[in-house]
Amino acid sequence: MNVFYNKEGIGDTLIVSVKDAPKDVIQLEKKNDVARIFDASTNETVGYNVFHASKYMTVVENGPIKMDDNRLKEINAVLLQNGFEEALEADFSPKFVVGYVESKEKHPDADKLNVCSVNVGDKTLQIVCGAPNVDAGQKVVVAKVGAVMPSGMVIKDAELRGVASSGMICSAKELDLPNAPKEKGILVLEDTYTVGDSFF
Repeated sequence: MNVFYNKEGIGDTLIVSVKDAPKDVIQLEKKNDVARIFDASTNETVGYNVFHASKYMTVVENGPIKMDDNRLKEINAVLLQNGFEEALEADFSPKFVVGYVESKEKHPDADKLNVCSVNVGDKTLQIVCGAPNVDAGQKVVVAKVGAVMPSGMVIKDAELRGVASSGMICSAKELDLPNAPKEKGILVLEDTYTVGDSFF
């Protein structure tokens, strides 16, 4: 879930983005100050627009909103107040975490890709990685599904040349870290980092 607010740019509207859907199947249902955006083919909610947002909540951010359980409760209360009974759910655990590369195998259908098993503390993810310096035994920064990169790209479950990939092993440049090296390659962390901890 991504939530945005930009009073100068788009007015007093809170934009709640839940998932992607093709533009040709998107429809709107409006009740009072809230519009539900949904996929007409599945009736799944894609997002909500809350108009006159400052009437319902205090928003100080300009751009992406930092979400937590309290903010989510606030948004759900606004939806209910405007006649929508659906309660939104979200996982606010850290999205950029320290991972440990347990194994690395060559991708069966791509010379420059590797299929890695990466322990992120509570589970092990399969991540397809194209960095030339990735290897088993490294501690790395993993952007989990749902992470929003500094570039604005949202990390999603994907398939790369037929192999499932959940997350991304990051370079210093992708993380927009100061003094990031120019050459390609992931950021390899010192051993002092703890697997599963938030990187930032």
